[in-house]
Amino acid sequence: MKLPIKGGRIGMVAAAANERKASFALCCLATFGTVTFGLLNPQIIRYTIDSIIGKIPLDAPAFVSRLINFMGGIDLLRERLWICAIFIVAAALLAEICNLIRNYTALELGETVAWRLLNTLYSHIQKLPWNWHVKCQTGDIIQRCTTDVDNIRFFIQNNLSELIRTICVFTVAVVMMFSMDVFMSFISLSIIPVIFTFSFFYFRKVSKNFARADVTEGNMQSAAQENYTGVRVVRAFGREAYEVGKFKERTQAHANIWIDIGKMLGKFWGTGDLLSGLQLTVVIGAGVYRSVQGELSPGTFIAFYAYCNWMIWPIRELGRILSDTSKTLVAANRIREVLAEEPEIDPPDALYPEIKGEISFNSVNFSYGDNHVLRDISFTLKPGETMAILGATGSGKSSLVHLLSRLYDLEEGNGSITIDGIDIKRIARPHLRRHIGLCLQEPFLFSKTIRENIAACLPGNFNENNHDDAELHSAADTAAVHDTIENFSDGYNTIIGERGVTLSGGQKQRVAIARMLAGKPPVMIFDDSLSAVDTETDAKIRSALKHRVKDAAVIIISHRISTLMQADKILVLKNATIEDIGSHNELIGREGTYRRIFEMQAAGCACEEE
Repeated sequence: MKLPIKGGRIGMVAAAANERKASFALCCLATFGTVTFGLLNPQIIRYTIDSIIGKIPLDAPAFVSRLINFMGGIDLLRERLWICAIFIVAAALLAEICNLIRNYTALELGETVAWRLLNTLYSHIQKLPWNWHVKCQTGDIIQRCTTDVDNIRFFIQNNLSELIRTICVFTVAVVMMFSMDVFMSFISLSIIPVIFTFSFFYFRKVSKNFARADVTEGNMQSAAQENYTGVRVVRAFGREAYEVGKFKERTQAHANIWIDIGKMLGKFWGTGDLLSGLQLTVVIGAGVYRSVQGELSPGTFIAFYAYCNWMIWPIRELGRILSDTSKTLVAANRIREVLAEEPEIDPPDALYPEIKGEISFNSVNFSYGDNHVLRDISFTLKPGETMAILGATGSGKSSLVHLLSRLYDLEEGNGSITIDGIDIKRIARPHLRRHIGLCLQEPFLFSKTIRENIAACLPGNFNENNHDDAELHSAADTAAVHDTIENFSDGYNTIIGERGVTLSGGQKQRVAIARMLAGKPPVMIFDDSLSAVDTETDAKIRSALKHRVKDAAVIIISHRISTLMQADKILVLKNATIEDIGSHNELIGREGTYRRIFEMQAAGCACEEE
């Protein structure tokens, strides 16, 4: 389903509702039936009082006169008043049946639209570029996918049909009232413009507060999400009191806005009650006076009073409907902002080549705004070769590998990156990324079993019976984590906590390495992913990797010389440029950053041995 992101703010709601035309039409028809049968009763009571119980000549539409004559005439109905009661009960029963259908179809329509909208939103977010995710807060994204979608669902289920009902009540009641008495109709409707004007200004004012409430709710959820995922840091530095205070500030800001909204609602409902009471008072006063003067029949007066009562609740509900409509418009606009973001879309002629892993960077330049992180980067890495990257923090090491997997794209005129001689911009992103294994310093692990986490890179993720355990165990053994897993009480079926919180830093890194190795990608990137393991385990993993990934192109990013020194070539980054490139023996024979760091680390090791 394609939702429009241009035009009206609730265009996406209308587009989703368009798929349920039959349900929407039935909802409208049932709403009209509810109103029509409900407003029919005052007319039945009017004719019963004036022309059946009383002696006023029947002044009714032709079809009503024919129906009365068909049943035996007014004299028969006067003798059998229970027939009139049956008509009153039948009209009320039909109104309730129509109301039941209205509520059911509105519920179905709301759930269907919310379901499709949520799936569309979630799918769209999955396709948005990496830099969008970097800018957005997780709590705000979750709030748009939950609270905002719920606001739209609630509007469709409750307020859309109620808005239609209000329009029908007003239209049908006005037609019937003017058909009975023009003067009393003007008296009954005299305060309606005041209520509409008041509701309009209230609607404009309250919508701003609802927008602020959505923002503060997103901030509140972001604070909670950060605290829960960073619980180790909070506990380690004794920051519990600070985090509680920060969360209280955000919840207080959220509560203050809702208190303001509550005050506004109280003023609106109070004023609405006053205006509604004033309307009934005017109608009763005018009706009693004209009845005493003989200008208005008792039945007509009762019918006018009934219609005024019928109109009072929809008019009072108008404020709530407009209030909820403002929330819905705010929610729809926030969702529209997400859907307006351009997703990553591959051209129709995108390539799906067999990737072997020959990588070439050709005069690559890259920057974040005005911050240049890579300047004139050129190198070639062939399958079976290992290249190490060394550089200070912020020198562009991670940016380089992010460009390779197209988490960021090079702008025109800033060089090119090729794999097997093909510009990576011509390769479909999912295909490219499936063939590039990336293991980060802070790996993300799912709150599932260790086995499921290692199998996550394979087809049929998290399927307990879809993969060969021997392959998974082999990958874990290469990552030097197999024995550790076997020592757990449930082995590979051990469930790890959220983001792998129950594992140590080194264990998480090794499980992430095993996950990448299980996929057997032709290009493997280790972005400082051995930083949390000891030097002995580091050496063991690198030794095992030589035998397992001998045909893959491997990129290792690290600050530890012992991790880099066995690489075929070492690239040294400094001030966004390549300071030097060569083997370990070549680099330590020349003055530069690599030699200086090697001597510092060698001196540190010597001190430790002493």
